Amino acid sequence: MTEKPNHRQDTLVVTAGREPEANFGYVNPPVFHGSTILHPTVKVLKTRDQPYTYGRRGSPTITALQKAITALEGGYNTVLTPSGLSAVSTALIAHLKAGDHLLMVDSAYGPSRDVCNKLLTRMGVEVDYYDPRIGAGISKLMKPNTAVVFAESPGSNSFEIQDIPAIAAAAHAGGAIVIADNTYGAGYYTKPLSQGADISVQAVTKYLCGHSDVLMGSITTNEKTWADTLFRHGALGQTVAPDDVYLVLRGIRTLGVRLERHQATGIRLARWLEARPEVALVIHPALESHPDHALWKRDFTGACGLFSFVFQPTVSDKAIAAMLDGMDLMGMGYSWGGFESLILPQDLKHNRTVTSGDFGGQLIRIHAGLEDADDLLADLEAGFARLNAAGA
Repeated sequence: MTEKPNHRQDTLVVTAGREPEANFGYVNPPVFHGSTILHPTVKVLKTRDQPYTYGRRGSPTITALQKAITALEGGYNTVLTPSGLSAVSTALIAHLKAGDHLLMVDSAYGPSRDVCNKLLTRMGVEVDYYDPRIGAGISKLMKPNTAVVFAESPGSNSFEIQDIPAIAAAAHAGGAIVIADNTYGAGYYTKPLSQGADISVQAVTKYLCGHSDVLMGSITTNEKTWADTLFRHGALGQTVAPDDVYLVLRGIRTLGVRLERHQATGIRLARWLEARPEVALVIHPALESHPDHALWKRDFTGACGLFSFVFQPTVSDKAIAAMLDGMDLMGMGYSWGGFESLILPQDLKHNRTVTSGDFGGQLIRIHAGLEDADDLLADLEAGFARLNAAGA
């Protein structure tokens, strides 16, 4: 199916990557399983002059998802990886070499920091962290060998909004490219490539899949960064399973309606928590109380279901455990973006370098799922009753 330039976003997520006329009219792309692909002649074998040459290098199923994500992100092309973290590490490795300097946002996803501190530094890459709210001031941190500036907006768990256009302008002026983790925005609520970023990575595991049953990542590039990304993605042997691709293709078709529900429920829960005396702070970019709310309104068209809140310092660990251990609908588990609601205590004190990860009280991250919001509020209400009974 050929996408038209004037298609709006909700039409795009339904139609992008589909070619029913090439698949006997079937609405969904077929699932191709296979490693070996035959070549009709020696000439074709040597020139690789056919769309697919080996299963690891792609299939019509993979192409369909790549086209869909590329259209959603507004990029030049996309490669898929086995997880969100592998998308981050592959993108970084593709554009860094020994002697290069990387500026990594201090609020990045914890495992992304591990890639920097435990992998890239062993490869001879110099890594410095920067305040997520630095904006154009990042120009002062640029060095002659700065090759990449990595952004994540909002920040992981602490939800700082970054000024991507200002950061990109400073990075480009210094000869660096910008890689942005766009998992929160899902390519739907914000598009870093249109704001100056060169590469947008996502944990497809989260909202694009939406059903907590796939691990996958994506790297969407502009034209300038495509060749190096594609080559090193192939050199690292990255590939994804066809059935997983099928599940993500199925999930992406409902992205718009799911995100609308996640957003509405998340904002409702966040406002309810703001009124609780046990809560010192709610960190949700869509709330007027968030320090970066104006920047969020400029660069985002909506919010997903993920946010955090902080208990008052007087609330004890025992009381928090009593609350969380008895939750009915909100489970304790890693990841987010699926249909189910999650609640998770987080400790950022040892996961920051240039900013503070100490919020005074216990930080709690919530992912608002697709359950009825009234039922989720009742679950939280009962949890706070347990917390207070245990002695906050």
